[in-house]
Amino acid sequence: LSSSAALEGKGQLKFTSGRWSPHHNCTQIATANDTNVRGWDTRSMRQIYCIENAHGQLVRDLDFNPNKQYYLASCGDDCKVKFWDTRNVTEPVKTLEEHSHWVWNVRYNHSHDQLILTGSSDSRVILSNMVSISSEPFGHMVDDDELSDQEDQHQEEKIKEPLQDSVIATYEEHEDSVYAVEWSSADPWLFASLSYDGRLVINRVPRALKYHILL
Repeated sequence: LSSSAALEGKGQLKFTSGRWSPHHNCTQIATANDTNVRGWDTRSMRQIYCIENAHGQLVRDLDFNPNKQYYLASCGDDCKVKFWDTRNVTEPVKTLEEHSHWVWNVRYNHSHDQLILTGSSDSRVILSNMVSISSEPFGHMVDDDELSDQEDQHQEEKIKEPLQDSVIATYEEHEDSVYAVEWSSADPWLFASLSYDGRLVINRVPRALKYHILL
């Protein structure tokens, strides 16, 4: 044990989740306890931010955006997934309300941070495209030299239109609570889900979306 911190308050204060930030030279960690999310600096073990009542009920899981250093996702028993900018924690940047029961897990795709996976006690896995808060909110940028005048004008018009966040797919192969979802560390288009019914299901990102992101 290199260092530790304890929560102060009434009753038994239990942590439900913790997540290292891949940014800031890995000196920050976020923890969930009850309905709150807290950020800690591991060098001093002091609290650097606190999102009080981040969710209406217990916070189940956290994940950091791998490409945007201040962006954090949380999910919980209020059936919601929320996205936070830890520099201003008064309001979430975005909220997803697609699940009908506790959300156990939220995971950012390591290579394409607009892709978000969530798993819930409603037995469903949902793949969302949160493009507006991703590191490429206007899609793949093309160099000006590569465009003709007509293409250039079309590209400018496209950039002015904000891309829409949407649910890409809902997977219903499980018959009971989905306790874990995880992206493959080798293939960015592959993901797994695990549920109370004893099933491990492997799925792929739909081919049309894959090519839309890549091309």
